[in-house]
Amino acid sequence: MLTLARANAAQARADNARFLHGHIDDIPLPAGSVDVVISNCVIDLATDKARVLSEAFRVLRPGGRLGVSDIIAEPGLDPDERAAAEQRIGCAASPLTAEEYRRELHAAGFTGITITLTADTGDGLHAAIVQAAKPAS
Repeated sequence: MLTLARANAAQARADNARFLHGHIDDIPLPAGSVDVVISNCVIDLATDKARVLSEAFRVLRPGGRLGVSDIIAEPGLDPDERAAAEQRIGCAASPLTAEEYRRELHAAGFTGITITLTADTGDGLHAAIVQAAKPAS
């Protein structure tokens, strides 16, 4: 993936792009060093989602933004039905509900939290856009 990302950046003449190898729950960057954190259908796969969101908050500069595309579960799903839906779509592993996502983002320190459902994947799971910000001060 790093090779592909670097090749795409070179083709786009994006000389200011930098790619690092790391882990989503232990980002190899100093605190307050990035303007935007983006993620595409990865956070729901993380075992410790609170740690992931705390790490995203840590690396953001004051006023920085978080933008995530992820899978959201409807509240109150039967555990067996939820497991079957996760298995069917293949890219979900214990996704949070919208309220759980909000709570975890708030606990990490984020404000301005919005969660917009974008597609019903069926059986109580939804694609969603999650946005939040690190306070400016």
